[in-house]
Amino acid sequence: MARVTYPFERPEGKLIEKLIDHDVVAINHITLPGGDEVPEHEANSNVYLIILRGEMTLRLTGQEEKHAGGTVVAVDYGTRMHIRNTSGEILEFFVVKAPSPRLME
Repeated sequence: MARVTYPFERPEGKLIEKLIDHDVVAINHITLPGGDEVPEHEANSNVYLIILRGEMTLRLTGQEEKHAGGTVVAVDYGTRMHIRNTSGEILEFFVVKAPSPRLME
């Protein structure tokens, strides 16, 4: 069996790294210090936000909600979304897009 590993950083500052970019799935790893954000955009695939640590302030189609580490949030394709870290600690999460956005176009 072939095995591939994908190591990722664990910084205390801002990081956005693409870990996997295949047709069936795209996975990004993001860390945001307090006060930082991912700009508002439309989900370009079916998106799953896997929150590892911190608290995510998430606005989906105008409604704001908060999610703590240990949570997975599913966001439908085409949903308007805005991710912010309004806390004082690092927000760390994975963004899983299935299938890859290039297949959704």
